[in-house]
Order: sequence, then C-alpha cells, then structure tokens
Amino acid sequence: MYYVGIDIGGMSIKVGFVDKEGNIASKFTIPIIPDEAQEETILNLAKSVNEHAKEKGYEILGIGIGCPGSIDSINGVCDYSNNLNWHHLDIVGIIEKECKVKTKITNDANAAILGEVKFGIAKNYKNVVMLTLGTGVGGGLYIENKLYEGNKGKGAELGHALFRYNGRQCTCGRKGCIEAYCSASALIADTKKAMKKDRKSLMWEYCEYDLGRVNGRTAFDCAKEGDKTAIKVVNTYYDYLTNAIIIYCNIFRPDAIVLGGGISNQKENLIKPLEKRLIEQHYGYKCTPKVELLIASLGNDAGLLGAAALVM
Repeated sequence: MYYVGIDIGGMSIKVGFVDKEGNIASKFTIPIIPDEAQEETILNLAKSVNEHAKEKGYEILGIGIGCPGSIDSINGVCDYSNNLNWHHLDIVGIIEKECKVKTKITNDANAAILGEVKFGIAKNYKNVVMLTLGTGVGGGLYIENKLYEGNKGKGAELGHALFRYNGRQCTCGRKGCIEAYCSASALIADTKKAMKKDRKSLMWEYCEYDLGRVNGRTAFDCAKEGDKTAIKVVNTYYDYLTNAIIIYCNIFRPDAIVLGGGISNQKENLIKPLEKRLIEQHYGYKCTPKVELLIASLGNDAGLLGAAALVM
C-alpha cells in the first residue's frame, strides 16, 4: 500500500509511489505537452497513475499533488499558473473521479517544505521557513508542526515581501520584491550587468564570451578563482539574501530556515557567508534564539515526497 506524490513542474510531471517512511518504491515522469488542453493533461496524468499502480500491483492509499501557481487548496483548484497557462483547473476533482481515492493539492513550494520537515533536513524542527532560490523565490511555512498555507492556500508568498520600496521590477507586477533581488534570475541579471562593465573579467572566458551562457554558477565559480568583479557580484548577492533572511527571522523567528533551489547547490559556500553576516548583525546570535540555516537535502524528490505527505 502506497501514497502517491505528484510534483508538477513547468515541462514535466514527476510521480512517485511512497511508503509511510518516505521511501520511494517507484517513480516515473510524464511530459507536459504544449498546447494540450489543461483538463486533458490532468486526465492523462490520472490514467498514468492508475496504469502504473495496476502494473506494479500497488494499492493507493491517497494522492497528494504539488503544483506551481495560485492554488486553492481547500477546493482543489489551480486558479492560475502562469508558466503552465492553466486557469481555474479542477485538478483534485479530475484525479479523484478517475483514481477513486482521496486527493489533496498544495502549492509546489509548500510541498517542498513538507517533504523536508517530514523526511529531510528539517525533520527535527517544529517551526521552519523554506526559501527556494530558483527562477523565482518560492516560500513555504511550517509553524508549530503544521503546514501553513493561509486563506485558501494563497499565503506564504515569501518571495513577494517588499525588499526595497519602488525598487526593481518584479514579474508579479510590483516593484522591489525579494524575488527581484534574491532569485537565480536576479543573480544572473546582476552577473551580466557586471560583466558588461568589466570586459576583462574572468567571467567572460568562463562563459566563452557569450552572455547567453551565463548561469547561476558563473559568478560563484569565478569568485573562487579570485576574479574581483565576480567577488563583488557574489558579495552583493549575499548581502541581499542576508537581509531577506533577517526579514523572515523578525517576522517568524523560526527554529530553522531551509534554502533550496539551484543556488542552494553552493552549500557551505552559501551558508558560511550568510552566517557570518548574521553574526555581524546580531540576528539570532546575541539576544535572540539562533535560527539554523540549512541546505535542503531531498533535491528533486522534495516536492514529490511532500506531496505524498499531504495525504499521510
């Protein structure tokens, strides 16, 4: 008997059959076909789950889903997902009709934090904030041993807290959001801007003199080689992220903050500079409880495992 965890991404959907201890018995991936009707995509997903369960002889106890976008977790609907171009999609209704088992849905960042607190690096903490530093800045809250989603699951949009009044343009339409400074997209933009100002930077050679090859690792890797421009880009990014972390410390004072997403692959190269800055600013190290900084441990399985945990 297994729980099914479904992690919906921008181009594909990961499906895993998970036991109550968080072990993945089997998993598979199906592509999201561009221009396919949204209901058809979910219907095909349900059919794939049923076929896989039948083939393996698995009994399904429940299905949990993590989906990007604005998710109404009460009614089981994806109200809007900009990357997928989904609108008012009754995901839970379709899945339950086809699979005949209890199904729940949440935002993908919520699923990721649930995975980490149930089966990953944060399982010994009862108050956790998670930030996913990728194309945007996703956020998840786990408060007093419960996933916090807000009104109809629309809360915990931590990347859209205000960082600087009338600052950089954010993809959400507002200006000055944390996402516009701390996402991998923002780091890449800052890297390119710095490279244009310094044509002698090692970063040009690193990306073969093609700005299109700049990624979230470019500045970090060249900073390790001593490139002054790259070091400046990285230090500025550390400063931005430190201040974002302080905002969350002040509001929530969690036991731990978990960093996920592509930038978290820097691991200690990210954690140590952030901790140094927090110590210098006396946040969680002098008069208030220390907030542990952790790197997410489940990788690409975090959302899948967290989704399964929704129905455990």
